[in-house]
Amino acid sequence: MRELGGAVMAEDPIDLIRLEGDGNSVILRITGKEERKRPTEADALVGEFLVDTPFVRGALKTWVFPEDLRQWQQALDSLDAGQDIAWREGKRAPWLFIELDEDDDRCQVTIKDSSMSMTTVTVTVPLADAWFDDAYRRLDLVWETWHMAD
Repeated sequence: MRELGGAVMAEDPIDLIRLEGDGNSVILRITGKEERKRPTEADALVGEFLVDTPFVRGALKTWVFPEDLRQWQQALDSLDAGQDIAWREGKRAPWLFIELDEDDDRCQVTIKDSSMSMTTVTVTVPLADAWFDDAYRRLDLVWETWHMAD
């Protein structure tokens, strides 16, 4: 790891969220950890949402806090149980919605940025059962790599 402008950077970024297929992708890539100066503030992970389709491509910087990681775990559990999810809804951060298509192994992934760009993008991607094992592994890897305190 190295330090760069107050943020601790890992040698390799980690994709906390990776939904892709059929030429479309939505990724939340964690690129470092930002240590807060005040002891009352939690450290945050630095990352960016990456959206790539044949029609639209974009990136949006974000910060991920320990509470966000715990809520992502709960969202994964709900999604795995067949429920649509909303992650970070109502926060001053990009929101992520995943709506399952009951007829096939696909989902609608929506990223909504209500605070900066005022933009919403929805992408359709496949969502196979094997994706869940990988998603839980990615979450564990982020916890282990960045040693986030509660």
